[in-house]
Amino acid sequence: MDGDVLSQAEVENLLAAMDTEAEVEGRPDSPVPVRTQEKIDVYDFKRPERVSEEQIRALQTMHEGFGKNFGEALSELLRTIVEVKLTSVDQLTYSEFVFSLENPTCFNLISAKPLEEQLILDINPSILFPIIDRLLGGSISGEAPARRPLTEIELHLASRITGLFLKEMRRSWKNVMELELAVDRVESNPQLVQIIPANEVVILVSFELAVGGTRGMVNLCIPFNAIKRIGCKMDSNSWVSYSKRPSTSESIEMVTQEIATAPVEMVVELAQTSIATADLINLRVGDIIASEKDIDEPLVVSIEGRPKFHARPGNFKGRKAIEVMATLDDQHFPATKKPAPATALHPEAS
Repeated sequence: MDGDVLSQAEVENLLAAMDTEAEVEGRPDSPVPVRTQEKIDVYDFKRPERVSEEQIRALQTMHEGFGKNFGEALSELLRTIVEVKLTSVDQLTYSEFVFSLENPTCFNLISAKPLEEQLILDINPSILFPIIDRLLGGSISGEAPARRPLTEIELHLASRITGLFLKEMRRSWKNVMELELAVDRVESNPQLVQIIPANEVVILVSFELAVGGTRGMVNLCIPFNAIKRIGCKMDSNSWVSYSKRPSTSESIEMVTQEIATAPVEMVVELAQTSIATADLINLRVGDIIASEKDIDEPLVVSIEGRPKFHARPGNFKGRKAIEVMATLDDQHFPATKKPAPATALHPEAS
């Protein structure tokens, strides 16, 4: 038995030999090949990757455009600037999604025919309560919102935000499929709602809303089973081809109707000149400012700051009016001459 026990000197010699061998293997000129660590991909069986990268990229492209449109619609509703930014498109299990939400929250269950499964739209209270205050005539404040369920009046106001979201979502998905979106019910505790098994895969599309100095998250949860039948339409190549389709008569008519009601600014320039600061300070009602513009010279009509027409002044049914004489070519429009200085004339003094 004693012969099998190594002495302290023998142990030290073995350790020294191992260190020397390691140094030799690490040298570039060493004949012993250096072992390289193999790459190991971690696979979590609780979160199976069922959505392809192509489909994820297609969803990102689709909802980036959606975020811009939803931000514009929300800005018009609130009469203030609202920024909507797509932050992520991830796949995870339904239980992970539910337990990541605040409680209470605004948890909307949405039917999306012809999809078989329900969708979920979660609006974080940190951004929803300031928006509701804005709808009621208040201002956006940075104060922390109350942690409580929504009242009946607040639910009614929140439905306007949800309605805008579904309207823009319907437009974004139109190139893939026609969706009939409607809110089935609204819950405050997400952990009490289970529309699919807890370990089922869902796609989580997250947006960050910024109104003034207040920020909050809006999450769209799409069960994987809801889109597995249209997976072939969700790859990025198909989405690009959809976006490049030629315009139809219906789309042209729709855009024309939207543009026809858009207001534009029209400015008619009577004359240009400059005066001394002293004359400007002493201007009174009835003073006359002379310019070098001839009375018979046509006026310039600008649309949104760009010169477009020549016109002449007149009267029409008792009101001041202009008559368009010619259309200007922006590229050949002559540069405006710097007006010569003029002096304000005081009729009483003359």
